[in-house]
Amino acid sequence: MGGMPHPFTPLDFQLVLLRRMADHNPGLVDDARRQLGVSAGEMREANKRWQAMLHAPGGRAAANRYRSFLGTPETTATRRIGDLTCESWLWPVTLWPTLRFEVLLSPTGAVWNEWLIRAPGTPSPTLRAIPDLTPWSCTVDEAATAFAPAHPLEGTAPTRWGLAFTAPDEQGVPREVAAEFTWGLLQRVSVRG
Repeated sequence: MGGMPHPFTPLDFQLVLLRRMADHNPGLVDDARRQLGVSAGEMREANKRWQAMLHAPGGRAAANRYRSFLGTPETTATRRIGDLTCESWLWPVTLWPTLRFEVLLSPTGAVWNEWLIRAPGTPSPTLRAIPDLTPWSCTVDEAATAFAPAHPLEGTAPTRWGLAFTAPDEQGVPREVAAEFTWGLLQRVSVRG
């Protein structure tokens, strides 16, 4: 039986993004999956294939892997992050038209980071208080900028990030907040005290 496996596609990759987010927001993920016209089984299968690619002996380097199924980046640019200069590759993501998937590459071509960011030229959301921090409403950079100074928290798994910051609640009372992000997109916040 086993014919040629079908190529991994941008749709498959979006399913991988969603699969990682399903732990926090299964309802949003189910809605997005239906919008893409795929079943939960197809999402699991895409994730299984992704994991196999990541762990395949002699597999493609991460940067080449992204180019192989996402194609040529929509945009490439040089970015400075602190003292480091890196190359940024951006691809559109159908599910989130105002976001781009960004891969940051070191001067040697190694992938430093891979996550969702706001598309260049697209306005950031207005983030003033905790009620503005709804799932999928903002990226890591946007939350860190809106509620500076923000401090990184250790992620609970690969592709997950955390931020700690102070933000006002509904009554304007400053609260300590821990925000969790998957693939750079806000998933949930917890208020400490």
